Amino acid sequence: MRKWWPLVAVCLGTFMFLLDTTVLSVALPEIGEGLSAPLPALQWVANVYTLVLAVLMLMMGALADRFGARTVYVAGLMVFGVASLACGSAPNAGALVAARAAQGVGGAAMAVTTFALIGSCYRGPDMGRAMGVFGAVSGLAAAVGPMLGGALTQYLGWRSVFFLNLPLVAVTVALTLRVLAPGRQGTGTRIDLPGMVVFALCAGSLTYALTSAGEVGWASPAVLGPLALAALALAVFARVELRSPAPLLDVALFGRAAFSAVMMCVVASTAAFAALVYTSVWLQSGLGLGPARAGLALMPLALASFATSLISGRRLHGRSPRAVLATGLLLSGIGCALQAGLDAGASAVSLAPGLALTGVGVGLLGPAMGAAVFAALPPERGGMAAGAMTTFRQLGQTLGVAVLGVLFQQGGGAMTEGLDRVLIAAAAAGIIGSVLAYVFVPRPAAANAPAPARRDLTDSR
Repeated sequence: MRKWWPLVAVCLGTFMFLLDTTVLSVALPEIGEGLSAPLPALQWVANVYTLVLAVLMLMMGALADRFGARTVYVAGLMVFGVASLACGSAPNAGALVAARAAQGVGGAAMAVTTFALIGSCYRGPDMGRAMGVFGAVSGLAAAVGPMLGGALTQYLGWRSVFFLNLPLVAVTVALTLRVLAPGRQGTGTRIDLPGMVVFALCAGSLTYALTSAGEVGWASPAVLGPLALAALALAVFARVELRSPAPLLDVALFGRAAFSAVMMCVVASTAAFAALVYTSVWLQSGLGLGPARAGLALMPLALASFATSLISGRRLHGRSPRAVLATGLLLSGIGCALQAGLDAGASAVSLAPGLALTGVGVGLLGPAMGAAVFAALPPERGGMAAGAMTTFRQLGQTLGVAVLGVLFQQGGGAMTEGLDRVLIAAAAAGIIGSVLAYVFVPRPAAANAPAPARRDLTDSR
């Protein structure tokens, strides 16, 4: 039993990190009421966390290489805990957004080190068992997030969603220091600080413009200015990365059609989760459900995703990632389409079949996404592929919430009509992503997929 304590320490941190990406969706309406925050402010409460994750993932990988995975993991846990306390104590929406950004810093450090820590402790069959447990915990976090968030919000208040992290952080830090060895530290890893700053400026400006567009319109200087800044920053980022000896992201890789298509598939895979923010708003503000009942209404997606990921991880191992990825995206898109078509008589039950089908699609995507990314590049670029995948997943979630927010508010119509537009857009993203996957994702050699996957988020080069 003693040999599995390191896995427990890693899984506890992973559970917290992933829980905070899903648990908040049900709590947002109560946060808006409690802090008198409008919808754009609530979008930032959700967006800033994933935005910071997207910006810092690659840099945190470099820090883990330099200072050791355990050091970065523990530091991330401590930052995450302090930020959670600040979130739960926030007096207004601005303070909450700032604290959520700090949470993202800690979350990025926690996320990039998990695979390295598991890889340092387990080999052979034990590695397979450890990764199976790790995958199950990841699915469990997604499954219980909406329900746990709803129950905590309704019975203890939305602040308890953040305060819950405090004892978990304390236990995880103590356990990590006791059961995980410090590991080796490197000295030669360089951090591409200019690239990180310009990428942050691009992603932040674009997110701000899209978030503002639903409220002030596309022609407003508050939208056009940040859009222009984002375009300029993107051009500068490409130039900086092409000249950097140790780039965050080798932009020349986007000259490969397969790699570009897979990155688009990664972004498309986040649309269904981004739509949940507005589904939750409709369930609570439109139908008048409490947070707990709203969380329960979203459970078909989470449970279907959890069950499918457990089954597909074993039965689809070694299958072509092209077929699995295309099928997962297609089912996710069709599931979103089935949720659309809401009318004045719609209820939470109306969403259940579509949510369940979307969950099956999402469950298929997890095991296939990494294999598809690694199939698009040579094995020696595995670290770069993993970092790009993680960054685009978080950035896709952030931009998805912003873009779908514009559709949700468009025309000032009824809330049901706004949710319909959101679900149709999410369905289109899934279906288009499915076509891209089927056409462009190559069939990898079976031996190429597993090895880079174990490096996953730990190599930023």
